[in-house]
Amino acid sequence: MRFGILGPLRVGGGEATVTAGRDRIVLALLLLRAGRVVSFDELIDAVWEERPPATARAQLQICVSRLRHRFVVLGLPAETIVTDPAGYGIRVEPDDLDAEVFARTVEVARAQVATGQVSEACRHYRSALALWRGPALAGIPARSVRRRAQTLDEQRLAVLEECVDVELRLRRAADLIDELTEAVERNPLRERLRGQLMLALSAVGRQADALAVYREGRRVYADELGIEPGTALQELHQRVLAGDLALGGSESRASGPVRALPRAISDFTGRQQTVARLVKEIEQDGVRVQLVDGMAGSGKTTLAVQVATALGDRFPDAQLFVDLHGHSERSPLTTAAAAATLLRQLGVPAERVPVDPADRLAMWRSELADRRAVVVLDNAADAAQVAPLLPNGPDCLVLITSRRRLIGLDGGRPSSLPVLDLDEAVELLARVAGGERVAAEPEAAAEVARRCGLLPLALRLAGARLAHRPRWRVADLAERLTTAADPLAELAAGERSVAQAFALSYEQVSPAAQRVFGLLGLHPGARADNRVAAVLADLPLVDAQDALDELVDAHLVEEVEPGRYGLHDLIRKYARTLGAERETAEERRAALARLLDHHLQVAATIALSLELAVPRDLFALSDPLRPDLVAATVGLGRTWIEENRATLAALVRLAETEGFLRQSWQLARAGWAVNFDGGHLDDLIETHRVGLRAAERLGDDKAVATMHNYLASANYRRARFAEAIRQMEVAVGIYRRLGLTGELRGAVANLGTAYAVGLQFRRAIETFEASRAFLREADGPVPLANLLNNLSLTLIWSGHVDDAVRMCRHHLGLARQIGDPRQIGNAIGHLGMARHRRGDQEASRRLLRAGLAVKRRTGNRFGEGELLNELGMIEREEGRPDLAAALHRQALVAINDAGDLVGQCASRNLLARAIRDQGDEASALDLHRRVLADATRLGTHYEQARALDGMARCLRWSDPEQAHRYASRALALFAQIESPDRWATAELLAELG
Repeated sequence: MRFGILGPLRVGGGEATVTAGRDRIVLALLLLRAGRVVSFDELIDAVWEERPPATARAQLQICVSRLRHRFVVLGLPAETIVTDPAGYGIRVEPDDLDAEVFARTVEVARAQVATGQVSEACRHYRSALALWRGPALAGIPARSVRRRAQTLDEQRLAVLEECVDVELRLRRAADLIDELTEAVERNPLRERLRGQLMLALSAVGRQADALAVYREGRRVYADELGIEPGTALQELHQRVLAGDLALGGSESRASGPVRALPRAISDFTGRQQTVARLVKEIEQDGVRVQLVDGMAGSGKTTLAVQVATALGDRFPDAQLFVDLHGHSERSPLTTAAAAATLLRQLGVPAERVPVDPADRLAMWRSELADRRAVVVLDNAADAAQVAPLLPNGPDCLVLITSRRRLIGLDGGRPSSLPVLDLDEAVELLARVAGGERVAAEPEAAAEVARRCGLLPLALRLAGARLAHRPRWRVADLAERLTTAADPLAELAAGERSVAQAFALSYEQVSPAAQRVFGLLGLHPGARADNRVAAVLADLPLVDAQDALDELVDAHLVEEVEPGRYGLHDLIRKYARTLGAERETAEERRAALARLLDHHLQVAATIALSLELAVPRDLFALSDPLRPDLVAATVGLGRTWIEENRATLAALVRLAETEGFLRQSWQLARAGWAVNFDGGHLDDLIETHRVGLRAAERLGDDKAVATMHNYLASANYRRARFAEAIRQMEVAVGIYRRLGLTGELRGAVANLGTAYAVGLQFRRAIETFEASRAFLREADGPVPLANLLNNLSLTLIWSGHVDDAVRMCRHHLGLARQIGDPRQIGNAIGHLGMARHRRGDQEASRRLLRAGLAVKRRTGNRFGEGELLNELGMIEREEGRPDLAAALHRQALVAINDAGDLVGQCASRNLLARAIRDQGDEASALDLHRRVLADATRLGTHYEQARALDGMARCLRWSDPEQAHRYASRALALFAQIESPDRWATAELLAELG
């Protein structure tokens, strides 16, 4: 580094410095404002303070000349100091100045803390702190320099505190005590450092010393400030007294302190009084639910983050944030989905997040029960969306923002956020565009603020225009705002100024980019790529990319990740309004038709490649409107559908709303495989319900039957067996009435599957045989393969093992003939399951492992879990319960991902068996009991019976009478469904007497 100000002034990368006192002040001030021009007046005030001589300007020039000469001696270019008509500046590269390296390194560390990379964060924090050689610019007494140097010193202390927080989480308390002791001695009034020293001392067993540190602090605060220690320090004192070690409680959690708030913006302006008022009310009145409502763009989110950040020390265990999308083009986040996001921020592994919404919310409240946490629920739709997310404990604060007043939320204190007043608006404009520039034209700046409606979002956009147009006067921008056409004049007054600010950017781009921008408003997803832009505007791909690049430069579109673009909610509304005005209704409908056609063509093509066993004419699509773009996209395969799942779901709804009814149900069906295999059952159900409505409005009975057929698949995964059977019976009835033999055959087979998963084995086998009667030689191998897949599994479940082996081998032959990896994986896996039940352990293990590899390649998470469970059963039977337990845990993760509730019960029952064989009967009994409760709620007799059988085996020696009762209940359930498991339970019952 060429310059050092984090300690005594250094120049030239070594220990060299500048000795002349005035030169040192000038250089220090230039380095403190590196990259900017420091005015002559400011430099003169810094050097001579109240008594500048008449020759100050000339003497300042001499100082600069000496500095340039010194630079040349030290090997630096003389032009490092630049002359400007207004003053002087210094030109430094990113790594030239230690203060800038310090700031960048700290930002890296903070980002790593936010993502849980605490060890790497610690390394970067320490690297940043190592740059300091003493107090900033020590030895330069000028008041102007000292004010700014004190700010740097304060930043160092704040970073040290952040670093210590991380190192305490890493259990390095013993290494910190000396450093913290010295820091507290030098900064005795700094409560956070004192609290950290108490934590470190307590962590190594020095509670008496920790209490002494508190007593000394209390004396200092009373003597010097006349106050008691803050609430956080008092609470820490009480916990040390009680032996309730705060650090230990935090570190015992896997996640530790959580910092998930967005970064607070550095130029936050105009809301300081509001922040102070809210902080005071929360601290003094014990407010635990603070509501912030206001119009779009009024700064609700920024305010909430500022308040949460200001209260961070009071709520040290977790600072969480979730966007609920209550007022956006996306559907509002469900309460359950929001709870899942918050739990993941707390470090709860995905596999531990319950599928059932009630269980998920219960876990969320439990995780917060003993945490001091602040939670920002941003952009809420209504009170019903956020009420279930409110924690029960008294030590949590919830900040809720919304465009609506959330009436009826118990315990919530409302605060409506107005626009800024005129002075605040001008201050914000100055922070964005430059203080000196705005101060030079106060009347024009006030006019810009008024024309922006005093709305923070509009002011930031207008200020950015000035910042990127250094030759403009503020009056130029004011004139443009005054004379520009207002494309949103028909909207409410609160939106007009926002539209004017957007129009300034819009008018600067080319007509081609303007058209792309207006049409992007039709896209309902959060993100789009250049192919979508090309489809909407019917442009060559290269021209669409050029337009997007221009829009990104104008800040009308954001490149959220390479090749993926998004629009802010308000800018999207502006784009839609422009599109409605600039494009005719026919042009907009044609663009929407192209958008739907592109996504349908791509999704359907990929779906057919993933589902080789479905008829090739399933979608009966005409030629694509943009075959070049479809061809450029379909090669992405499953990845494309997974990345665009949310967009496809939104297009299903949009297509129905806009009257593209055929596209609506077909898009729903095209997304089925990825939703089903990936366990995205909520999306599957929602899109197929919309698709069903569209098919019914269209009067297309075949499409209605298709929607019922695939809705049933989600319902059986959700253990809603009666509903799945009902839907399949509807589909069968329609196909029979229409005389569609092929579709009827498939639906009857699926109905048989619904009966099988509902444990109606005889009826299932009869139904499969009925489906087989519809087969014709001309149908080819695919329909028979589908049938054998389901029939072989039913035979396994019902205990007809020899028949199952025969059917599996037949199925495997057909699957290889078809070349469908999904069918091959199923056939191999089912054959392994059947041979296991026949006692062929080694052959079974080989088949199961081969099937497992195929399931993983095809993304079949449920099938993966199914085979892992089977392998676990083999390991347990062969006396390796540890390995069995590990396999069942892997299976549970996979089946959780698939969203199959009955499969989750099965995995947990099998895991409990392995745990029992490990010798931990108490844990096994507890797990079986919890499975019994879940299985009873789902109505699955088989898993209820397995849980009861397991409970009986756990208690057979300690409580034989209770074990007998459990075994009797298990046997009755097994007998009711004619499960082959009943024989083993009957033997157990006989042994129990």
